[in-house]
Amino acid sequence: MSRNLKGRLKYSIFSFLQSIFEFQGRNSSKMSLLIPTQQDYADARGGSERIPLYHQKIEELSQERDLESKLKYPWKFESVPGVFKQSDLDTDDLIFNYAESDFGITKPWSELVNQLNELNNQAQDNEIYKLLFLARHGQGNHNVVVERYGSAEWRRKWHALENDGDLVYGPDPVLTELGENQAKENNQAWKEQLSKGAPVPSRFIVSPLQRSCNTLLITWNDIFPKGAQPLIVENVREIIGFHICNKRSTKTKILERFGKYGYITEPGFEENDNLYVDDRQETADEQCLRTNGFLQKLFNEYWDEEHHKSNSVEDQVISITSHGGTIKTFLSVIGHRAYTIPTGGMIPVVVKGIRQE
Repeated sequence: MSRNLKGRLKYSIFSFLQSIFEFQGRNSSKMSLLIPTQQDYADARGGSERIPLYHQKIEELSQERDLESKLKYPWKFESVPGVFKQSDLDTDDLIFNYAESDFGITKPWSELVNQLNELNNQAQDNEIYKLLFLARHGQGNHNVVVERYGSAEWRRKWHALENDGDLVYGPDPVLTELGENQAKENNQAWKEQLSKGAPVPSRFIVSPLQRSCNTLLITWNDIFPKGAQPLIVENVREIIGFHICNKRSTKTKILERFGKYGYITEPGFEENDNLYVDDRQETADEQCLRTNGFLQKLFNEYWDEEHHKSNSVEDQVISITSHGGTIKTFLSVIGHRAYTIPTGGMIPVVVKGIRQE
């Protein structure tokens, strides 16, 4: 039996089982589509051997100064434990479902918001706390192809192709119907949590890849705060290089798709994807540095040299819709435990930023 035939047989079985789950989901309000797989579990821990190299690199970079003698990487980041159940090592990330568990809060939202305000009010002048909702895009065509042939065959062959004769999955693949329904489930989950007092993000940041842009759009469809302008940011995109599914569309095409919904691109966002290369994949330590750079800018953006944290505190709840690999590096950079995020999944984290001078 050929590899392709084996892959298609494996995928047919997977699709059959998935159709059963989806049928049950349509007939049971309790059946969630936000279920992690063993592949999600493995992906959440892949590249961990390079994290010590990241820590070594960031320690060196944190000592470097620019021509004005200012630190290039002034912020250090820490995860604040105990606010959400996902930070607890006793929480099984293959079983726990945030959408059915009030996003994992350990206390009512009113108390959590008060705690966040209190942390910022009592913090030192060089400290800020932010609540980040880190969302992963729903299932895309590329995820289907990985399931169809397996990760080994994906890396051997399919990662470089744009289709398998059935599905087009690159560059910049679309969401599947399941991926759209995962985002719709998040929409309902957010409505429930907002009714219970969850804070509305002051900003929405999103990867330039359309699977993330569409996930954000469907998730917040009818609950976006008035005047919201999701910001498309290059540094929260997925692992760069090698995988054709991670090559983004042009700026013109992105804004053609999402500009009508208020999406804008960050300053300096280039027309073409000049970061993607076919023959090399960004390593985990490199992506961690990229994610750290994003957090440096995020925490520094409203920082006032004279008034310090006063302006930044107004920007303390932020939604970031990106990718499994990106969220993995977020958790590594802030010192959070590794955590499995299913396609369409989300993890909330409270991050403490400490600014060095």
